[in-house]
Amino acid sequence: MTPFDELDLLRVYIRILESGSISAAARSLRMPQPTLSRHLRTLEDRAGTTLLVRDTHRMKLTEAGHRLFADARAMLTLAEDATNRLREERAELHGHLRVFSTVDFGQTAVSRVLARFLLAHPQATAELVYSNRPVQMIEDGHDAAVIAGEVTDENVVARRVGTIERFVVGSPRYLSTTDELRDPDDIAHHRWLSLPQRQFGGPVDSVALFGPRNARRTIRTKPVLVMEGVTGLREAVHEGLGVCVLPRWLVRDDLASGALMRVLPDWSANPLPLSVIHLAQRASSVRVRAFIDFLATEMAAELHARSFKPPRR
Repeated sequence: MTPFDELDLLRVYIRILESGSISAAARSLRMPQPTLSRHLRTLEDRAGTTLLVRDTHRMKLTEAGHRLFADARAMLTLAEDATNRLREERAELHGHLRVFSTVDFGQTAVSRVLARFLLAHPQATAELVYSNRPVQMIEDGHDAAVIAGEVTDENVVARRVGTIERFVVGSPRYLSTTDELRDPDDIAHHRWLSLPQRQFGGPVDSVALFGPRNARRTIRTKPVLVMEGVTGLREAVHEGLGVCVLPRWLVRDDLASGALMRVLPDWSANPLPLSVIHLAQRASSVRVRAFIDFLATEMAAELHARSFKPPRR
């Protein structure tokens, strides 16, 4: 019999005494009465003495039974306190997290979510690294990442947490120099800005657009600027260099203020999945698993936030 089995016997013993009878304790514990009687006999055998004197009308504690009752209550209180402490220590996560994200999303949403996680778990520490080559960073030993785009590497586990909407946008200054744009073909020969192909796996020289009634059009483009990072592309669009496909989370404030304008508002570029990725063995850590769960919840909220600009004090 293990110490845990003995604790169970003591719990049954206390419940019998607190209930006033074996039958009442059986109803309280939802156990058969013969099972409780057998547990009581086993406890008396272990103690080597009679604990309860029973007849058809009542039961009476022996002197040894009185002593054991007091000691058992104290032991069970200690056991419950120890279990609660372990549970609390597990909830208060410790250790160091290594996290990475693509540059633009990391400097906005991921940094805010990571800060909230550390506030919730003050015993944890973290480092956040930015990279536009995420799988390499996982292989270099980072715990988890938030990335946009399809995940095809079989060595990582991807947990999808949202979808990034994308639009074609331009500045009022640039668009004022063009004829009215009504159809995707109208923008094929405009000055385009683009991400490199390796960043999201899409071609540099074409854009797929989706319109009303499930229409799809692919237009060929000749970018005048290819740049890693959507924030830099947005700045070039602000300068009036041309048009570009940019994510909604990045340009929503610009669109609301009129600093940028949607080109062909009824058409959108193909959306990108947003995923938390990690190596399978990394998620065995309580700390990493908790952070991945936290990321999954918080990132979905971040995508629908009213603004991605940090609040000013």
